Amino acid sequence: MTHSKKTTQEKPIDIKLLDKVNYPSDIKDFSDDELKQLSDELRQAVIEAVSQTGGHLGAGLGVVELTVALHHVFDTPNDRLIWDVGHQAYPHKILTGRKDKINTLRKGGGLAGFTKRDESEYDPFGAGHSSTSISAALGMAIARDKEGKTNDVIAVIGDGAMSAGMAYEALNNAGDLKSKLIVILNDNDMSIAPPTGAMRAYFSRLISGKAYNSFRNFAMKAVKHLPKYFERAVQKTEQYAKDVVVGGNFFEEIGFNYIGPLDGHNLDHLLPVLRNIKQSKNNEPFLIHIVTEKGHGFISPEASSEKYHAVRKFDVETKIQAKAKPAAKSYTEVFADSLISCAESDKKIIAITAAMPSGTGINKFANRFPERTYDVGIAEQHAVTFAAGLATEGYKPFCGIYSTFLQRAYDQVVHDVAIQNLPVRFAIDRAGLVGADGPTHAGAFDIAYLGCLPNFIIMAASDELELARMVKTAADHNDGPIAFRFPRGEGMGLEIPEKLEPLEIGKGRIIKNAGNNVDVTIISFGTRLQEVLLAEAELSVQGFKVTVIDARFLKPLDEELIKTSAKISRLMITIEEGSIGGFGSAVQQLLTNFDLINNKMKFRSMILSDKFISHNEPYDMYDEAGLNAKHIIKLVKDILKNN
Repeated sequence: MTHSKKTTQEKPIDIKLLDKVNYPSDIKDFSDDELKQLSDELRQAVIEAVSQTGGHLGAGLGVVELTVALHHVFDTPNDRLIWDVGHQAYPHKILTGRKDKINTLRKGGGLAGFTKRDESEYDPFGAGHSSTSISAALGMAIARDKEGKTNDVIAVIGDGAMSAGMAYEALNNAGDLKSKLIVILNDNDMSIAPPTGAMRAYFSRLISGKAYNSFRNFAMKAVKHLPKYFERAVQKTEQYAKDVVVGGNFFEEIGFNYIGPLDGHNLDHLLPVLRNIKQSKNNEPFLIHIVTEKGHGFISPEASSEKYHAVRKFDVETKIQAKAKPAAKSYTEVFADSLISCAESDKKIIAITAAMPSGTGINKFANRFPERTYDVGIAEQHAVTFAAGLATEGYKPFCGIYSTFLQRAYDQVVHDVAIQNLPVRFAIDRAGLVGADGPTHAGAFDIAYLGCLPNFIIMAASDELELARMVKTAADHNDGPIAFRFPRGEGMGLEIPEKLEPLEIGKGRIIKNAGNNVDVTIISFGTRLQEVLLAEAELSVQGFKVTVIDARFLKPLDEELIKTSAKISRLMITIEEGSIGGFGSAVQQLLTNFDLINNKMKFRSMILSDKFISHNEPYDMYDEAGLNAKHIIKLVKDILKNN
């Protein structure tokens, strides 16, 4: 008697799976092979979308397989999934109901470049700044426990976010609280312990599994009834095994069940571990260490780290990015060149960046003075106090930090710099609204949060020549902290002299002088000056006498210039790229103290509106904020038409 061999007909795989996927529920029944195909299609979709919109590319390509695996295994959005930092989340957006809108990424009215709570229920926490995920996830996990729920909470932290102290504070707390929390360390810069192939993946799967953990729990309970010698022996044996197999010493020590490292691009490694963790009933935090490459499947990790981290539109076939139209140097370039110029003759100048060397121009300084450049990682708090320490020893530290990121170090600015009156120089990049990166990256608050601090000198550049002179002013200043702010984007094309002259501290300049009996004096603090000059030209044609002043300084104010101008004006307007409590507030207080706001002289301040302005083109954002020339003209005419 012969037996026929039983055969099974394999399920055919669709040529274009992604076309049929709109939400994570659509991939729950996919086979492992289908998930691999979906990953390939998703990677191509990300490439094509970013080629049309520009944006962050390398980080998202590095987490394609992880994204597919997480949404297949876990029950999102009931299971909370947090991406840190948010620019890893482009593949996540495609799989969570936003596929048809992905070509609107970072455009006005379109998808945000980061996760955003009011954009999708699949984004449980907004992430524009880094290193916040573990803290937020722990809060969600504790809230879940208090409600008696059983959903999982997953924090994916990568792209350098683990270099910030806040992440370690959260890990420490999570290890102590013993709540089920899943942290996935996306190690995409330099592996803490590189994977060694299939054996390590096998052991990681074993350690994450139910059998291992059940036996582990049973063994640890059993030895508690035996002499301490046996308990210590079991613990040492277990630790030795994990040291050899996984290398998770640090995370184990602070209370995490460490698994990995795993190849983050291999679904055969990822899926079994995630399934085991999903099924685990242990009330303990897990840390899954995966190793990925930025730009995986499209560009090299080396290119991804800088050239393809954030990109303009590009050709998919050639990978060539669209060239920007020939324009003036950016403000960031002017800052870098001016700092180099000052450092050529001053060996005490040191440049510090917090993981943003190219964004702040410090990379250019580093090319010239590598021994005087320090990138401290995503650690703005440390950067500021590190600079304070240098200043105590007579060095001249320049902290190149975005306005929005300097917020993270405010206590250090107050306690370690301002109170001690130390001459730390703050080069505040991305002042004002920043376009496609939206409200998380807007420099809206530094004027107000620095302006209230004693001992500070605060400047704002109205053009690139003024910025260059402010760098020189800061380099020469040794009596207390000094800050200067400048925007994203290109300057006006002004020529910068080789020899820079410092500004006179606390002195503004008159740009347009209408003489006496002025209808309106407009005082600009920062680069809105160009819009003020457009408004002045139109108002002058209409018969208004307009004086224009570039304030240069918030602290100290040019009190004499402001008071003198107020006495000969019917209206005084201040304008700035900042929130309430900034330059306009300081001028108003000065005028009030001297009884200069009255029936003969009215005052108005033009500031950023009291709301967070969504990503758009910069002109449109300022238009929404009411800070363009047409808004200045309207304000002047509305106030003076009946006076």
